[in-house]
Amino acid sequence: MRAGVFAFAVSCALLASGCNSLPGKPAPGPEVPRPESILSPQVLFAQNCSGCHGTEGQHGPATPLASPVYQALVDDATLRRVISRGLPGSMMPAFAQSAGGELTDAQVDSIVRGIRAKWNKGDALKVANLPPYADDGKGDAKAGEQVYANNCANCHGPAGGKIGEAGSVLNPDFMTLMAPQTFRTTVIVGRPDLGMPDWRDQMDSPMTAQQVSDVVAFLMAQKPNAPAGRTQAPQATQGAAHQRALQPRISGGAR
Repeated sequence: MRAGVFAFAVSCALLASGCNSLPGKPAPGPEVPRPESILSPQVLFAQNCSGCHGTEGQHGPATPLASPVYQALVDDATLRRVISRGLPGSMMPAFAQSAGGELTDAQVDSIVRGIRAKWNKGDALKVANLPPYADDGKGDAKAGEQVYANNCANCHGPAGGKIGEAGSVLNPDFMTLMAPQTFRTTVIVGRPDLGMPDWRDQMDSPMTAQQVSDVVAFLMAQKPNAPAGRTQAPQATQGAAHQRALQPRISGGAR
């Protein structure tokens, strides 16, 4: 009798042990992490940023965040603000929950720290005469037309003329995706991953901060339905070929 009771007890123990390792049994804790609990900068960047900026911060349709010039151009507060609030008038959306996005402030901070830790070289990049990041809207579009002709037309084509090898930045469809800051950042940083030089490597000498502002004003004056103003030139005449121009290799998602 005792032997039977013992055998029964052993059988129950074995059965209980087997139940603990049954296939498909949930592991301890939540089966799927809550979205707001994810704080890994690598995971957050991959999920929210890499689609436009590239998995390694370059070779995407938007600004190459890995560029040393970009890292020197923006401070942490600017980077945090652009990620949180987006860039109105461009393809850069707001990611912070406070601005209609899906990320908490802690997650935005994590992305900023991750970007800086991976690509910021600190004092390794000393850039003389680096134009300021922000566009102040004081560019002279008339002067910017000549800046464009001297520094941009060789690759993108002259206003109203033949489209350059890099595609037209004056195409009306492309222009609707662009904000002044988008153009400014791209002119300063360039797209070294796509062969576009930064503001230092233009024709004969680096562009001045005023020339950057001027060419941005000229470009924005070409935007469909651009309002008239002191800093805006008359909209350039676009031929039928320009209306159907290939899109340029830089993107409206640049920051």
